[in-house]
Amino acid sequence: MHVLLVHGFGGSGPWHWQQWLSGRLDELGVTCEMPQLPKQDQPVLQEWLAVLRSRLEDVPAESELVVAAHSCGAALWLHHAATIHGTARRADRVLLVAPPGPDWRHPDVHGIAPYPVDAHALRRAAGTTRMVVGTGDPYLSVQDGHYLAETMRVALDVIPDGEHLNTDAGYGPWPAVLRWVSHGTTPVADRFETPPQTGGAAPSTFRLV
Repeated sequence: MHVLLVHGFGGSGPWHWQQWLSGRLDELGVTCEMPQLPKQDQPVLQEWLAVLRSRLEDVPAESELVVAAHSCGAALWLHHAATIHGTARRADRVLLVAPPGPDWRHPDVHGIAPYPVDAHALRRAAGTTRMVVGTGDPYLSVQDGHYLAETMRVALDVIPDGEHLNTDAGYGPWPAVLRWVSHGTTPVADRFETPPQTGGAAPSTFRLV
């Protein structure tokens, strides 16, 4: 297995769940990398895409490839999926954590938002894709999270009071994501919820512990 962690705007600090996950996977003997994308505080889409694609191309063909991307890193993956060619390295599983909302903008972020929302492109880029959002996220409402998941036809997990699922929100150690990366199973849920129906088949939503 080869795990690629894609950080967001500003990077992932020492107490971020991506750093914790990288350390735990290393203890388990799993190959894991989190490239430092250029200009973390002033990201440019084409520069970030170049690094992401270079790392993807270096993953051995025989390795299972798992990607976990946070915030603008999730938006970066959506750009990648929408613009790859047919021979590009395909991920086996992808987790998109707390992407920014469709209307989110920042003056120091160039080209990453808005991002494409293309269900067919996601299926070309990965075997399965899952999204995780938190209620109270200042950059993505739960309503927009449901809209994105339904439009992209991906499973959605909603964490009550999860906010932006970053260090400030307490993530941090995140055993459910370690289980997902290690085994490909749905993150542990304590209650099944039915998301609002807005037309078409809606994805499953879980409250995580």
